[in-house]
Amino acid sequence: MSKRITAKHKIDRRLGVNLWGQEKSPLNERNYAPGQHGAAKKKPTDYGVQLLAKQKLRGYYGNITEKQFRLVFEKASRMRGDTSQNIIGLLESRLDAVVYRMKFASTVFQARQVISHGHVMVNGRIVNIPSYNVGAGDVLEVREKSKGIAVLLAAAQSTDRDLPSYVSVDPKHLKGTYLHVPKLEDVPYPVVMEPNIVIEFYSR
Repeated sequence: MSKRITAKHKIDRRLGVNLWGQEKSPLNERNYAPGQHGAAKKKPTDYGVQLLAKQKLRGYYGNITEKQFRLVFEKASRMRGDTSQNIIGLLESRLDAVVYRMKFASTVFQARQVISHGHVMVNGRIVNIPSYNVGAGDVLEVREKSKGIAVLLAAAQSTDRDLPSYVSVDPKHLKGTYLHVPKLEDVPYPVVMEPNIVIEFYSR
């Protein structure tokens, strides 16, 4: 088992949710916290609820660093409009998230690796920074010489996930367009995400 898959499973068990809605999540068989007997269940504190909301959202996007996640919150706070929606919009505009949504990768972790190895182009230019901000109308495409890679083809042909409304994809040519920045209700999260509670966490 790869380190990425192992880390992904650890995140699921630590948070107590099947974060990506996958069949192979350990939560499907061991629905309790890590440890010999699992953690004792206690009524969560307000801080605990806020921390869990933050960790779920942060973990979902490939367990990005705390520094990166705080920067997302700070940028969202400075933007016009609803900060909760701004947070989701910024996270969903990350290149690794868009590659995952377009099904050019099976997981966010794999999307990050695919990008880092230079397999993805944005508007005809190779971009190898997973946190790169994708804008509405940007065209993403797997490099021509990378289109035969088995894991990319398997991801594109997978029926495990549907394409969300804010991307348009040509799976045959591994090419797609990021149509617009989504709102929270547009994003197909397998679990409930609560960015409003994340704001409470950082506003303490």
